[in-house]
Amino acid sequence: MELHVVRVEKPDDVNVIIGHAHFIKTVEDLHEALVTAVPGIKFGVAFCEASGKTLIRWSGTDKEMTELAQAIAQALNAGHTFVITLAPGYYPINVLNWIKMVPEVARIHTATANPLEIIIAETDQGRGILGVIDGYPTKGVEGEEDIKERVSFLRRIGYKLGLE
Repeated sequence: MELHVVRVEKPDDVNVIIGHAHFIKTVEDLHEALVTAVPGIKFGVAFCEASGKTLIRWSGTDKEMTELAQAIAQALNAGHTFVITLAPGYYPINVLNWIKMVPEVARIHTATANPLEIIIAETDQGRGILGVIDGYPTKGVEGEEDIKERVSFLRRIGYKLGLE
């Protein structure tokens, strides 16, 4: 067995969701879940087929995001892995539960806009995801000013209501 680190190459303002599913209809079902969750959403989805033709199956509503999802899936080259790329302004928090409810989805490995590295194991049979390096190491515990900043930020971007 060999271990590989695959750095996910993407723009900083693009969120990516990487998971594991089990059936060729995953692409269509993920597409339907995304457009149901957020009408007008701009995304790309790619799925590494693990048997049959072993192609990267794909769909999307945005050419750039679709091509990015395909490129990430190709770099990972891990059976039954799916990649969803969300255009700037669209966030995993709005679609993640819809994705989890797709019957083929077995696992979500990550959902982030952070710099991302995927740990891949490769055997004679194929490749699979072992883990994810999402962002950077922590630098400490938040203090009172950090808490105020977090609370203010969430209200400023509209994810929490009320006064600070």
